[in-house]
Amino acid sequence: MLRKLFIIALCLVATIFTTQAQTQTPPDNEIWYTTTDDKIAEFEFGKEPAPENGEDFEIVSHTYENGRGVIRVNKPIKVFGNGAFYGCSSLTSITIPDSVTSIGSYAFEGCCSLTSITIPDSVTEIGHEAFDGCSSLTSITIPDSVTKIGNYAFRGCDALKDVNANITDLAKYCTNNPIYNIPGNKHLYIDNKEFTELIIPDRVTQIGEGAFAYCSSLTSITIPDSATSIGEYAFYDCSSLKSITIPDSVTSIGEGAFKDCSSLTSVTIGNSVTEIDRFAFYCCSSLTSITIPDSVTTIGWGAFENCSSLTSITIPDSVTEIGARAFNDCSSLTSITIPDSVTTIGEWAFAVCSSLKSITIPNSVTTIGCGAFYNCSSLTSITIPNSVTEIGEYAFYNCSSLKSITIPDSVTKIVYEAFYGCTGELIVNCNIPDGAFDGSKFTKVTIGDSVTSIGYGAFYNCSSLTSITIPDSVTTIGEYAFYDCSSLKSITIPDGVTSIGNGAFYGCSSLTSITIPDSVTSIGEWTFRGCSSLTSITIPDGVTEIERHAFAVCSSLISMTIPDSVTTIGWYAFYDCSNLAKIVCLATEPPQIECDWPGVYLGISEATKIYVPKESVMAYRQDKYWSRYAEQIVPIK
Repeated sequence: MLRKLFIIALCLVATIFTTQAQTQTPPDNEIWYTTTDDKIAEFEFGKEPAPENGEDFEIVSHTYENGRGVIRVNKPIKVFGNGAFYGCSSLTSITIPDSVTSIGSYAFEGCCSLTSITIPDSVTEIGHEAFDGCSSLTSITIPDSVTKIGNYAFRGCDALKDVNANITDLAKYCTNNPIYNIPGNKHLYIDNKEFTELIIPDRVTQIGEGAFAYCSSLTSITIPDSATSIGEYAFYDCSSLKSITIPDSVTSIGEGAFKDCSSLTSVTIGNSVTEIDRFAFYCCSSLTSITIPDSVTTIGWGAFENCSSLTSITIPDSVTEIGARAFNDCSSLTSITIPDSVTTIGEWAFAVCSSLKSITIPNSVTTIGCGAFYNCSSLTSITIPNSVTEIGEYAFYNCSSLKSITIPDSVTKIVYEAFYGCTGELIVNCNIPDGAFDGSKFTKVTIGDSVTSIGYGAFYNCSSLTSITIPDSVTTIGEYAFYDCSSLKSITIPDGVTSIGNGAFYGCSSLTSITIPDSVTSIGEWTFRGCSSLTSITIPDGVTEIERHAFAVCSSLISMTIPDSVTTIGWYAFYDCSNLAKIVCLATEPPQIECDWPGVYLGISEATKIYVPKESVMAYRQDKYWSRYAEQIVPIK
């Protein structure tokens, strides 16, 4: 049966090992220690069951003489149980026998006077919080035999300046000022606010998660050639770290590894790194340049996001993917060359790079992601290669200095507001998808001969557009295609177009003339509503239907001729055409006026004269719908 011994002593101030304790090694069945007052210490040895010590384990004697406390047990000691010396604040030194293999959790927690301890080569494990609160401990030697150190093992060791440890891992994330160690859950924790320099021993192979996170005083660190990986958030918020060299032995830089290292000005990345993980250098606001080695294939999500001082970067031919937000908000970046190896430019990859003036997209890229060049307000030119098939939403949003852009015929998809706010001239050689240029500020648009369709809202709200050339190849103009192009003055619709979609030219308030070809059979609802500068328009003989509000609020329209092919006119087709003096309707049979509301018909004023064939005057005056305009209906002279 495990026995417990409680020995009482007064807890005062820190002292140091006696010479005798430092130079001699106790037998396997003894523990030697010293105290602040040379009296027996209070402790709870073997607080937790320690079956390694045996069921018949017991303390034979406990004395304090000749400046040393001696605890003698009946057999070799293998384990210091959990909390063995917990709270022994008078304990100043302790010598552990060579038989011990494990120091339990909390074993020396709160031993605030302990200044040094010798851990024998037999120990393989130090439990979590084993030396927590040992505020007088100045140095410790961890032997090579140790393979596991628990979380917060040295937390609160404020005086600890020297840790000698040939460890293989620096690992695990914690708060405050940590230095960690160990695979699995092990890490060495040093709570030292003044910690400024560190040389990691050559035996370290991994710098693990959060290894030096929040070391705000750390200005320099040497990573040995033995290290192969830098874990997640390893140097997170090391706000005083100025430069770092990553040796060739390192193959990976983990997520957020140098995130928020705001003083970091120089980084050398070794030639073995294959991936720069997401947020690796996020918000390194002092970093001005970086060279990525040829070994790197992937630049992860937000890898250099908010590096506001970064002016240049070289991306090697080995890189195949630039992740989402990779260079987002690198506001000082003026130029970048993307190699032919890259196939994907991720979403928001170069968003808010407000100093970026030019960029060449290689022939290997097939997709320009959502917001890829969002708000690159200094970008003056860009070449989109024939390999690109898709341009994502907001891809060139508010690139207000872009003078010209050519979209190749390989593009099959342009997502909503991809070029919103872009100025200058646009040359487009692909079928224009719905909303492709919504909100763009292009002044001139030339559509290539291979284009057959202009999609729904394609140039919606392009208020700066003054000129557009639509080739004969176009057969379809979608609904609201040129909605609110308020600066567009004239347009010629080619002969191949058969229908003009609803609201196609709605709000084109500067449009003074438009030519509608004979091929058009239908003028959709709201098509020319609000074209307040349009004075006249000729509707070709092939049109059979004029839908509702088609010419509403065309306040400068003086006259209108409706061919005899028209059989249907929608309600309010001429609503609020305040200067419309004459409508000539050539149909001998009165066209049907479609009305959704009782009493709502063409919407013309009482001053508008309606001229119809002489032989049809009575038919019009007696028609169910036209009869309300009986006094305005007169024969064609």
